[in-house]
Amino acid sequence: MSAPQPAPTHTPTARVPLWDNARWIAITLMVVGHAILKLIGESDPAYAMYLFIYAFHVPIFVAVSGYFARSGPPGTRQLQRLLTDIAFPYVIFETIWTCVRWLLGGRFSLDYSTASWTLWFLLALLVWRIILPYLVMLRYPLLISIVLSIGAGYIDHIDSTFTLSRTIGLLPFFVFGWKLRQWKLTERWLTLSTASIWKWRSGALALFASVYLVIAVNIEVLRALKVRRFLLYDEGYSLFGYSEFWAGGIRLGFMILAFALIVAFLLLVPRRATWFTPFGAATMYIYLLHSFVLFPLRETGVLDGPQPAWVLPAVIVLSVLISIVLSLPFVRKVFRPLVEPRARWLFRPEAATPTGTIVLPHKDRK
Repeated sequence: MSAPQPAPTHTPTARVPLWDNARWIAITLMVVGHAILKLIGESDPAYAMYLFIYAFHVPIFVAVSGYFARSGPPGTRQLQRLLTDIAFPYVIFETIWTCVRWLLGGRFSLDYSTASWTLWFLLALLVWRIILPYLVMLRYPLLISIVLSIGAGYIDHIDSTFTLSRTIGLLPFFVFGWKLRQWKLTERWLTLSTASIWKWRSGALALFASVYLVIAVNIEVLRALKVRRFLLYDEGYSLFGYSEFWAGGIRLGFMILAFALIVAFLLLVPRRATWFTPFGAATMYIYLLHSFVLFPLRETGVLDGPQPAWVLPAVIVLSVLISIVLSLPFVRKVFRPLVEPRARWLFRPEAATPTGTIVLPHKDRK
């Protein structure tokens, strides 16, 4: 019997199935978490599922973004992509949500300092990408980011304006993703044999099962302790009843757990191409568009109050279907101008020097 062949390593220019798989699973979990939110007030199983998902799915999505972030000095191309990939979509979708609220009877007020629903991630991602080259110049970037995150929770004035609370609170996961790339753990993982990887995956499964079991058994206690508020990373500790000096230790504990779950999650993600691997390139479409699909469920009251037991699994299945549909090529073709605006007309064709003068091509110089 021949020895199992290791999975192929990846080149810098090739898309790696592992990461596309991780992207799509993580964003699908995010859709599930948003979809079941209306159920958690009346259903302990829904609340347990919600806490379980939120213990790791946002940290994973942030870490994956950090893994692919550039830490070197940004060039013209990278600076343009900060605008076209992040800033422009934020302005576009924030404007759309303002119009939606106005059409539904609200006041028309364009306020780009307060992100609507899921748009906080774009503002946070913009800041993370800008500060990463400066942060990694320091000796201990991950430790520094953890201290900043914990410390921010003690300052009530750090709130959701420009998503500052979540930007600082979740910064360690972005840096952790970057560190995973520096540690070259992916390359080592992809070269392990199938027999070896299941030893690691068994431990990852045990960790996930233990976390879910602890949550499910202690759901009433966790509800009373307002654990959900810690997992959102969007407000000071004292604002939800934790004014004690040790409140930051709780955030640190959840952060360490999330680091472990990030690694466990990546261990369980298929290393090879699957039926959903192509969907990994459409995660920004899912992120920006799924909220419009879920908006009626959240606002019409369909899911308010006690629900039959079958509603929770039905909503989970619906969330997966939403994620699949929003990954399809026709959706990307229709919404590309909104999600990926190129705006080439806005950029000058020539590069500029630091003094603002134009750099002419060599053949045009005299």
